[in-house]
Amino acid sequence: MMKSPKRVATAVRRLDGDIVVRDNSFKSFKEKHKLLKLPIVRGIVNFAEMMALSFSTLTSSAEMLGFEEEEPGKFEKFLKKHFGKSVVAVASFTGVALGIALAVGLFIWLPAFLAGIISRHLFSLGKLYSLAEGVIKMAVFLVYLLLVSLMPDIKRIFKYHGAEHKSIFCYESGDELTVENIRGKSRFHPRCGTSFIFVILIISILIGSVLPSGIVWLRVVLKILLLPAVVGLGFEYIIYVGKHENLFTRVIASPGLWIQRITTKEPDDSMIEVAIVSIKSALSEEFPDFVIPRENAADGFSADADIPEDENQKKDSIAANENS
Repeated sequence: MMKSPKRVATAVRRLDGDIVVRDNSFKSFKEKHKLLKLPIVRGIVNFAEMMALSFSTLTSSAEMLGFEEEEPGKFEKFLKKHFGKSVVAVASFTGVALGIALAVGLFIWLPAFLAGIISRHLFSLGKLYSLAEGVIKMAVFLVYLLLVSLMPDIKRIFKYHGAEHKSIFCYESGDELTVENIRGKSRFHPRCGTSFIFVILIISILIGSVLPSGIVWLRVVLKILLLPAVVGLGFEYIIYVGKHENLFTRVIASPGLWIQRITTKEPDDSMIEVAIVSIKSALSEEFPDFVIPRENAADGFSADADIPEDENQKKDSIAANENS
């Protein structure tokens, strides 16, 4: 999935090997209300929009694979009749809900709970309570990433993640979007969501240092309530790093880039082809000659055949700021 300031495009390689795209116009709420463009606030709005967009993308990509072309079973017919939803939509919603619950449990409640146990039964942490909680949170985060990276399906997702980063780097450098050019680009991008999550962890440690540590449930509730502010601050950090290239930004961006060694893998050429289709569909105004392989295409799509070769002009990297 690629998002430009005006469009969102999701490209999927179907079970039969063809690539299809769903692309839609997109206008952020920030463009409709000036107050939503204010620092911190714009980050909160962006986070909410990305959560909603992620949910719809999960549902769309599953449907685009071709599973729902099969004859629906009794359970799916029941869902459509009574709720107007397919099995894929219900499964996606359930997965997102469980994911949010798991994230709150693992990265907010568990660190606070373990830090409380250490402080009460082993030795008093005192002013180091928030730091200890943060160290536990980062350890849980890294262990979680390492464990899920061992799953074959997640490995494949991380390869597509690498294809996304490589194609955006190629676009921002002004090179022609070909498999050969993209293959040589870095898979580590400073504006990656992985870096964003790492920054969120750091900021939460700093904010947690001023919260009461005696009552675990109160601390967890306060952290959840303050999460929008943490997200907003993290977004400002990502914006700053994306616009400035110097020693300071390289240093503060390095932890997030290191973690991308886990969350991105080297993609194969077929994955890069999907990324090319997605980025060109999202930036259709810049690639007017590109033939978008929509879902209702009768004969499918061959990525190598339809990608034009006359795109050597320098691209404006501003539009790509929101792609990753």
